[in-house]
Amino acid sequence: MIKFPTLARSIRHLRRYQYMVTVFARHGFGFMLSQFPSEPGWLRDLHPLPTHEPSTLPAHFRQALEEIGPTFVKLGQMLSTRPDLLPPNYIAELSKLQDKVPPVRWPEIRKVIEMELGAAPEAIFKAIDPQPIAAASLGQVHSASLFSGERVVVKIQRPHILPNIKTDLEIIQDLARYMEQYTMLGKIYNLVDIAEDFADTLNSELNYRLEGRNAEHFRTNFADEKTVYIPRVYWDYSTQRVLVLERIDGLKIDDVEALEAMGYNCKRLAAKAARLVVKQVLEHGYFHADPHPGNLIVMEGEIIGAMDFGMVGYLNNEDRLNLVRLYTVAIRMEANSVVDELIRLGAAPPDTNRRALIREVERLLRYYKGIQLKEVQINELINEIMPLAFEHHLRFPTNLWLLAKSLAIMEGIGLKLDPEFDIFAFSAPQITKLLFQTSLPNRRWIEELLRRGLAWDELLNEVPRTGMLLLERLQQDAPIKLTIAQPSLNRLDSIATRLALSIIVAGMIIGLAQIIPVTAQSGWFIQGIVAAGFMVSFLLGLWLFYLIVRRGKG
Repeated sequence: MIKFPTLARSIRHLRRYQYMVTVFARHGFGFMLSQFPSEPGWLRDLHPLPTHEPSTLPAHFRQALEEIGPTFVKLGQMLSTRPDLLPPNYIAELSKLQDKVPPVRWPEIRKVIEMELGAAPEAIFKAIDPQPIAAASLGQVHSASLFSGERVVVKIQRPHILPNIKTDLEIIQDLARYMEQYTMLGKIYNLVDIAEDFADTLNSELNYRLEGRNAEHFRTNFADEKTVYIPRVYWDYSTQRVLVLERIDGLKIDDVEALEAMGYNCKRLAAKAARLVVKQVLEHGYFHADPHPGNLIVMEGEIIGAMDFGMVGYLNNEDRLNLVRLYTVAIRMEANSVVDELIRLGAAPPDTNRRALIREVERLLRYYKGIQLKEVQINELINEIMPLAFEHHLRFPTNLWLLAKSLAIMEGIGLKLDPEFDIFAFSAPQITKLLFQTSLPNRRWIEELLRRGLAWDELLNEVPRTGMLLLERLQQDAPIKLTIAQPSLNRLDSIATRLALSIIVAGMIIGLAQIIPVTAQSGWFIQGIVAAGFMVSFLLGLWLFYLIVRRGKG
């Protein structure tokens, strides 16, 4: 008989398990207990369980997560970015989760500062306000000033939160292992990996040093950008649980009435906000994953100030190129190519029903056929994609869902500032630039080509010498003496040279053939260069073919 579950820590966390199950049962999710092959005795006492209307279950799910506590609020926020895991109505409800809780009393916060910095707050700060300016589930923020005169904000982690979160993460990971082994849901999704990714993300948020490094990374990336300001980190006063940042002041970026009253040009601000997100995504590959209006302010001089770098996303060069390819084939309404790119991204599982997925993609593309890009809103597009992702179990990397959420937020801000705002038009030059950089030989390509060329050159140079040594050995050992004429060695060298050239030309032809579809939406200049390169490679190939045929006839 299977025991519930294989939880090495179940006895230690029994009260927490009981509380969690009781809360979910009270909110109408007791039916999920039937998914388990066996239940411990304390679960049976919960039957019969209250029921709710199916239409209200998403709201009850959100309420249950809020009731259980900070870890599960964070879990819900993560799930709100994973429409491949939950139906769209649950995703929409989880997007409403608010990470706001009553603040911790000052005496307890004071102890955390003293423990982390080794001195009382009064000895470190010239002044610090006991009343927080913001409070969330993991920490709260107080305004302060240093003895040197700089105005700062101090982010302090809530006391005693680490043991509670550690317990909850252990429970989530244990349940994921159990469900993956014994339930149908676990056979569809890799729940253990999802739980581990969530644990890594939450542990990163709890490490304020990491958040400080994120802020410094953004500050470096935008050092030459005069329209964006990232606050400075004061490392002498920062630890894993306390973070001190330069204080920046301004108006919330979506407060249009206040911005206009100050004489700011909202249309220009929308363009600056778009530039901020486009540079992060397409140029840096490192983006703010929670750019809600509370984290973006407009400072004096129409400078956009960004704050709170606890959640960031990463896109490597391959990710960005894959996204551009997907964007390109989607604009061309090529459903087959869209599915190919989804498979390339690793989003579509190997056993996906390709025909059914192509039909769904075609339906989605037909809906947008004839619509100008400026009329397409990212938020609506995401809402269209979510049912498709859930139905076909499309497993997009978490960073891509974070990116989609961030783009939707920034588009909403842009439209509020400027009703004519078009993020696609604004990003078009950067997409063309990225295509140009990735399609044409760059330093990395050249270095790799030289490395491989040197390897082939070394190998081909060794062929005649090694062949001579081998034949000499045969002459010494064999009863029949062999002689080798110089013309034969020359011919061997010629063959080796042709082989090297053939490999290089074939590589150029294949590489350029793969690049051509990607550059279809680029300007004529890029397309002309790529087409010319393809034609030159093709002619070189014909020339080699001619030489080989002529040598054969000779």
